Amino acid sequence: MVGYAFMGAAHSQAWRTVNRAFDLPLRVRMTAICGRDQANVAAAADRLGWESAMTDWRELVARDDIDVIDVCTPGDSHAEITLAALAAGKHVLCEKPLANTVEEASAMVTAAAFARGSGIRSLCGFNYRRVPAVALMRELIAAGRLGAIRHVRAAYLQDWIVDPEFPLVWRLQKDRAGSGALGDIGAHIVDLTQYVTGQRITGVSALTETFVRERPLPSVSSGLAAAASETDGGLATGRVTVDDAALFTARLDGGAVATYEATRFATGRKNALRVEVNGAHGSLAFDLERLNELEFYDATRPGPEQGFTRILVTEPEHPYVAAWWPPGHILGYEHSFTHQMRDFVQAIADDTDPAPSFEDALQVQRVLDAVLRSAGSDSAWTGVDPVLTTA
Repeated sequence: MVGYAFMGAAHSQAWRTVNRAFDLPLRVRMTAICGRDQANVAAAADRLGWESAMTDWRELVARDDIDVIDVCTPGDSHAEITLAALAAGKHVLCEKPLANTVEEASAMVTAAAFARGSGIRSLCGFNYRRVPAVALMRELIAAGRLGAIRHVRAAYLQDWIVDPEFPLVWRLQKDRAGSGALGDIGAHIVDLTQYVTGQRITGVSALTETFVRERPLPSVSSGLAAAASETDGGLATGRVTVDDAALFTARLDGGAVATYEATRFATGRKNALRVEVNGAHGSLAFDLERLNELEFYDATRPGPEQGFTRILVTEPEHPYVAAWWPPGHILGYEHSFTHQMRDFVQAIADDTDPAPSFEDALQVQRVLDAVLRSAGSDSAWTGVDPVLTTA
């Protein structure tokens, strides 16, 4: 695994757990973790359960005793690491968004398609697909329980940069992160809505806003000293070069209309993701803060019986749940990553392609690109370029 911060910790927990929760034909060995700082990565290896620590990802990719490379770095290095890993014959799990640009993501898709011919598999890490309630939501929609889909609405709200004194971390710089709230959390709701509905976004009208445009620089060791200036108080600051919030309307290829909101300035909202789908025969709603529940409105029931039903998604018949606890014993955020690793390992064992594929992730990248282009042209309607699947 390359990277050991927030996502590195989440992925490590999943790699440690996957063979203990699921009966899989392959066993995971956590061979090596890689980071730039020798002391920090060594401490991470000890804390997270890795056998060894390295500081050069190129040496990691070249090792003969490693089959899978898990990319948990900032977006500006996704393409370089992934392309090298695929060329070396390694299976790759890459965190979302796939890359910082459509061009980089397209190159990754081409490389993944070529590697697929040699049995090399690739997966983009949209972990919320693996929440049991979300997987059940997709199953119900695919079974026609909502009828024709008419409306989709999605919001992902956080508040961790509301304070203007919060430092200029890498997620606030375009050259490192690609975009702000749009790519960081907006990518999740784009993928999630397309996944549960089976429909793809074809066009958008968008606006973005950056509320705090200058922030204090973190320590020099973080490598974010670019674009520095001196404030009246003498403290070094740097420019925020990404969006703080992104909002857009969209059309989907199955006829549905949709609204999306992604912001890291929703004061009081820590990690609030909500998706609602309205159809001719009913509605479904998922709220991440109630991760084990799904709301279902069945309009085919007699009038006096209609109303939103709370489904507690903890039964063994529900997706993934049989591997865990007795009914009613709830799961958490970390389980979505364990389910992701389960599906990835199973696909490698079965010699099949896991989902979401790099092609799926490229399509999300094209939506993000269309949003930014629309926002840059006074919210003009902007089409999303289709992704041509590579055989």
